[in-house]
Amino acid sequence: MPDVIFSVDQSRSMREQDVPGHNRWHPDVPVAAMVRPGDEFRVECREWTDAQIGNNDSANDVRDVDLKACHMLSGPIGVEGAEPGDLLVVDILDLGPVPQQVGEAPGEGWGYTGVFAKANGGGFLTDYFPDAYKAIWDFHGQVATSRHLPGVRFTGITHPGLFGTAPSEELLQRWNRREQALIDTDPERIPPLGLTPDPDQALAGQATGSDAERVAQEGARTVPARENGGNHDIKNFTRGSRVFYPVHVADAKLSGGDLHFSQGDGEITFCGAIEMGGYIDFHVDLIKGGMEKYGVTTNPVFMPGNVEPRYSDFISFIGISVDHDTDTNYYLDATVAYRRACLNAVEYLKRFGYTGEQAYLLLGAAPIEGRISGIVDIPNACCSLYLPTGIFDFDVRPTAEGPKSADRGQCAVST
Repeated sequence: MPDVIFSVDQSRSMREQDVPGHNRWHPDVPVAAMVRPGDEFRVECREWTDAQIGNNDSANDVRDVDLKACHMLSGPIGVEGAEPGDLLVVDILDLGPVPQQVGEAPGEGWGYTGVFAKANGGGFLTDYFPDAYKAIWDFHGQVATSRHLPGVRFTGITHPGLFGTAPSEELLQRWNRREQALIDTDPERIPPLGLTPDPDQALAGQATGSDAERVAQEGARTVPARENGGNHDIKNFTRGSRVFYPVHVADAKLSGGDLHFSQGDGEITFCGAIEMGGYIDFHVDLIKGGMEKYGVTTNPVFMPGNVEPRYSDFISFIGISVDHDTDTNYYLDATVAYRRACLNAVEYLKRFGYTGEQAYLLLGAAPIEGRISGIVDIPNACCSLYLPTGIFDFDVRPTAEGPKSADRGQCAVST
């Protein structure tokens, strides 16, 4: 096993760790550990909400989650010799839930998928599912099952939702300016168009005094992906992957977390993956001057690993850029098209006895594939959602006899 250079005691909050992590992007968050190019090492991670969600049958914790405390990131890890303009080469050697443990924190033998309430986070289909819901998943080696989604069993593609390098001061200011400008176009929107810096619940790693105050006041929230990497939520970003991160500050300052046992493309419920704490093993190297050499200046590049379940039979749902509720056509809008593909899948699964909420949770957690299938045929973009038929213990394919509905229970709901 590689040396653990960032450790987490899962019985304690990230704030209470011997070396705390952080939940804001800022160049002044101090390095927690240093490595050299060529090193292999392990980073332990806390679940992204700092274990605010429990293994129970109520979604009140999802409804009431404090998003200002998220994401809890491990690091930063400094890489000797890294300079602005380099590419940091990161290999994911291994990752998984908390090893050999069963406990109260997500990742200790279980994880969860949540539909966030529209008033607190929302999700891709929040106008159709405005309330909070939750499914608990139990881990059986590589397989996940849920008491809240009976009839489903699948192999997860474990991956980190979030890893990235620290922004420079100039890049941080650009983020905050442009995101504020977007928010200003509709400042009263629910959910909001973006999240501005907010000192409430900010965690600045080992920074103290005025440094910690500056990180809290200026630090960018970790919800979106940006030029430094960040919250990509790419399900194939798994064991065997190699990522090339732009370096914006000395030592690169690699941080991350938000580990997932599984996820469908798009993580459509916002907390759509199976969320967990756990560990991730890395190997790092540098390409000096790599940003200019390869033109990698605005976002990372990655090579996916070869680890994924071998599902070969799918039922696929199509969506076009038409809002069928209002009969409104949008011009080549892939977001509208993928939303419709998701809604079509939800409606289909309801015919087999699942509630709409259960179907929504399933599409966020299971290894579905989402694709932009057509983006040039005006006016309608076409997106498709591939649902593996092999994850069900009954036949979900269309037949002349019609769907066989059954009592599929219910997910955890809020009260």
